[in-house]
Amino acid sequence: MLAISYIEKILDYAVSCGGDYAEVFFEDVERTRFNLVDMQVKKCACGRECGIGVRIFKGLESIYLYSADVREDKVLGLLKECLGMGGVFGKRTPLWAVSPREIVRQGRFPHDMELKNKIRLLREGIEAGKSEADCIVQGRACYTDADQRVQIANTEGVLAEDRRVRTRIRFMMAAADEKSGNRQVGFVGPGAMQGPEFLETEGFKDYARKAARRAKGMLGAQPCPVGQMPVIIANGFGGLFFHEACGHSLEGTFVSSGCSEFAGKLGDKIASDKVTLIDDGSITGEWGSLGIDDEGILTRKNVLIENGILKGYLLDRMDARRMGLSPTGSCRREDYRFAPVSRMTNTYIAKGTDRFEDMICSVEKGLLVKDINAGSVDPVTGEFNFNTGETYLIEKGKITVPLMSATLIGTGGEILPKVDMVSDDLVLEQGYCYAGSGQIPIGAGQPAVRITEMTVGGKKYEECMGKSKDTGVYDMA
Repeated sequence: MLAISYIEKILDYAVSCGGDYAEVFFEDVERTRFNLVDMQVKKCACGRECGIGVRIFKGLESIYLYSADVREDKVLGLLKECLGMGGVFGKRTPLWAVSPREIVRQGRFPHDMELKNKIRLLREGIEAGKSEADCIVQGRACYTDADQRVQIANTEGVLAEDRRVRTRIRFMMAAADEKSGNRQVGFVGPGAMQGPEFLETEGFKDYARKAARRAKGMLGAQPCPVGQMPVIIANGFGGLFFHEACGHSLEGTFVSSGCSEFAGKLGDKIASDKVTLIDDGSITGEWGSLGIDDEGILTRKNVLIENGILKGYLLDRMDARRMGLSPTGSCRREDYRFAPVSRMTNTYIAKGTDRFEDMICSVEKGLLVKDINAGSVDPVTGEFNFNTGETYLIEKGKITVPLMSATLIGTGGEILPKVDMVSDDLVLEQGYCYAGSGQIPIGAGQPAVRITEMTVGGKKYEECMGKSKDTGVYDMA
């Protein structure tokens, strides 16, 4: 970690140049990634990097500088080059230590398990998945872990450190029907704020088996009907639906500038009584959790929508400054190269009281979407689209045939009031979010929900993803 005297020089220089707030972010991270195709290792990368980012506010304007060279003369030279020679030192609060709440598991660190053992365990997972059914013809696995140590200090006196250990595996099992030539892929991507112990749980191989069952179940999928119809979105990563449909539009980046369909609507009813939306970065062991956010503020549970009423937004320091509110511990970035902004952590719909079986029985003709592969949203208009994964047709209150991937289309403002049933089977799953401050790990979850009517389209996956390039917000499993 950086010496306190060095950090103080950076902060003092920033305020001497007229800044009314300055912040230092230092990162030291080790990562391991590898891919398996059946039993063969196809790609493997292990590495470590350090970097520093310095952010300065003056009123409602900001500047962000970063460097992979963290030597004092290099960073101070960069500041002088960008800010000038400085002047009389301004005032800042003396640094004082902030202790992040201990949310990281009591477990090991990634380097505590040899790479060969990680590969062995994933091979065993692939074997378990391939043995699930004769139609499974290939198994793939992607592994990633990270041990990120951060140090954050600012002119308000904060001096904080956090250690973020994460592990994630993605199993992809391919099923084939020899007669028809049909081929389907099932995907499961579990992750946690844990170390190697995540690979040693009793149910670890069940993830690969689940992916195999998904692939097998989708063989013989038929074209999806299009048009307006009821849609039931199952629990788990179906929660990406609400992450997109309203989560991004509640981030301060868009709200503070008025570029959100929910700007200026605090206290308004924007959803049905069934909807309570929560973002919580303090859940122990969860993939999207942090001890502190990337501004050094303790993460917390933020209730965004409660029984349909808009209760709050996700705010970083600058957004909070613009809106005259307080930051919510929701500021995030991929790494030191990105200026942090308000982003989601673990976002989910709270449990309801309806029964999943009753939801199915209530639909004359519609869709059951068991998982969502990817989605994009334009937070300004609220327009979203999703590419569905495992999807089934519901006819006369019964689940009938598997369907080819569909596209769900709409806006958050029109869909939220149409949620009329929410079950009690809440599950939180893991993925990534891609936006202005880079790729970050997120949790997305929900119980099963029924939407009385929404647009189901037949757009190709490539068309759906093409739109995400325009909006700048693209999320996937």
